[in-house]
Formats: sequence, C-alpha cells, structure tokens
Amino acid sequence: MAERPEDLNLPNAVITRIIKDSLPDGVAVAKEARSAIAKAASVFVLYTTSTANSLAQKNKKKTVSAQDVFNAMKEMEFEKFIEPLQESLEVHRKSQQNKKEQKEAKAKAKKAEEEKTPDMPEEESSELLGRIKKLKRNKGKIKLNLGKKMKRRKRAA
Repeated sequence: MAERPEDLNLPNAVITRIIKDSLPDGVAVAKEARSAIAKAASVFVLYTTSTANSLAQKNKKKTVSAQDVFNAMKEMEFEKFIEPLQESLEVHRKSQQNKKEQKEAKAKAKKAEEEKTPDMPEEESSELLGRIKKLKRNKGKIKLNLGKKMKRRKRAA
C-alpha cells in the first residue's frame, strides 16, 4: 500500500496536460486550481477503484475487470460516463491489437529475411568445422616445430 497519502495522487504533469487539452487556447489555470483538480481527480479514481474492487470481491474475483469498473460507475450514479468510457476502452484495445500485430509482422519479416540469407551448405560447414578442430589439435605441434627451427638457426649461427 502507499506509504503516504500524497503517493496516491495522480502525476501533476498528467493533470496539467488533461486540463490544457480540455480548455480553449489562451485560458490560464491558477496553480491552486490545478492542485484542487488533481486532488479531486485522485479522489475520484480511488473511489471508483475501491467500488470496483468491492464489486469484484462480491463476485468472488481477485482481479478487477473493465466490467467491474462500469458497474462501479453505475453504482456511484455516474451512468453518463459509462458510454464514453466504453468507447475509450475499445479504442485502447484496438490500439493494443495493432501494436501486437505490428510486432508479429516485424518478427515474421525478420524471420523471412534470415531465411533468405544464403547459408553455407551443410557439407561445407562440417568440412570447415573439421579443419578448425584439426588446426586446434596441431597448434601445439606447430609451436614445437617452430621452437626446433629456432634452435637449429641458433646452432647454425
């Protein structure tokens, strides 16, 4: 739960943006008025959440659903907000669906691009791996041979 009552307030930036979007250009809102609107909005959201949670618990559910919020609005006698809220929810769901489809399309395109990339035939890749393993095994022998050659050169000199 929240440690302080102020933690339950909505962010001031969000409230300010909503106020600016709601009012015509050139209208100024005093700082005290913004603060009062922010507190009122926070109380409204908390009350709605609490009512929706109570309704969900009555129905023996642990998760508050959109329908619980709509029912809470009705119980709180805010029926006129239900229709705009349902429309906003539908817009949000469509937006989320579009994001999901775009993500899936991007993943499919990436996979298709990877499949288009010419890979090395399996014969060549296994042959190449064999060569690499052989080089690793012979690495110590090569060093020994170089050491012997260096000793011979020193003797010869």
